[in-house]
Amino acid sequence: QVQLVESGGGLVQPGGSLRLSCAASGGTFGDYQLAWFRQAPAKERAFVALISQSGGTRFYTDAVKGRFTISRDNAANTMYLQMDSLKAEDTAVYYCAARDSRIVTSAYSTRDYYHTWGQGTQVTVSS
Repeated sequence: QVQLVESGGGLVQPGGSLRLSCAASGGTFGDYQLAWFRQAPAKERAFVALISQSGGTRFYTDAVKGRFTISRDNAANTMYLQMDSLKAEDTAVYYCAARDSRIVTSAYSTRDYYHTWGQGTQVTVSS
């Protein structure tokens, strides 16, 4: 079973950039679909982006398209989320998640689709 640890969060001004990392240990990293979710105060945890095992398939929620880029380095057992043009509404705790399956189904944006989660990293966008 893979374990996930996020890092890279912090305080950034509107319009700024951050890169989040999700480091994995245990299991075979290349077997997992990976995703980022985020949870803002008093809101449900929501899907942000997914990347398939090979990196050939990527999905984003509409709110971050054109600003965020998900990627992975299977040799380094690490996934990334490059966040540009950050807005106040991007403020949230960001979580990475994994699913051990080679087929991406239509349920990829739901929390129950994933069986392993990291502990989260706080991103605050404020002037």
